[in-house]
Amino acid sequence: MTGHAFTFCGSDVVARPSGCLWIAPSRTLCVSDLHLGKSGRIARRSGYFLPPYETTDTLARLAQEIAATYPARVICLGDSFDDLRAAEELSEPATRQLAQMQAGREWIWIEGNHDAGPVAISGSHLWEYRTDNLMFRHIATADPQEVSGHYHPKYGIPGGGAARACFVYDDTRLIMPAFGTYTGGLSATDPAVRTLFGARPIAVLTGPRAIPVPVQDSPRQRRSGGRFY
Repeated sequence: MTGHAFTFCGSDVVARPSGCLWIAPSRTLCVSDLHLGKSGRIARRSGYFLPPYETTDTLARLAQEIAATYPARVICLGDSFDDLRAAEELSEPATRQLAQMQAGREWIWIEGNHDAGPVAISGSHLWEYRTDNLMFRHIATADPQEVSGHYHPKYGIPGGGAARACFVYDDTRLIMPAFGTYTGGLSATDPAVRTLFGARPIAVLTGPRAIPVPVQDSPRQRRSGGRFY
């Protein structure tokens, strides 16, 4: 098995190497921060042109995950589109591929900070969603039993090479990695991420296989009892 299976807030879940979360009892596949259309948004706003293949690549990888797990429900945890115009400008082939993935299953779009407001694409458009005793939303709050995205966490094993996109979780909260091809990342030790968790969070690195490792605080953080000041 290449995924990392664990129990989170009473639910049996698997952090898949791709960056998707699989909840087997309800056959739910969760993915976050697709950022479809990012190259177009960058070109519109800055004049810089990136090769515009990220939407095709992101959807192809998502299609592979759907084929591998055959979910009854898919939850996209916000920032699925890099902005609302990106949703409007989604190409006909991409729209058709999305429709094929959605066929025969429940599809939930959680609104993010990049794509706040419903878009004209089929599926349910919600601010947050609760199922499997878990709350799904884009940005973490103080609520327990929460699955969120937004921060694009990444982490690397000390001395083990470049940081990878990762899940981060403890007993009450789980933050998803970004799935989109052109998405960057924020270190799991950055205060914006680290202060959301308790003393011993786990990072699950994505890649050929999912690798769970404890998040190591810096010496300054350890001296202050794991908190940031």
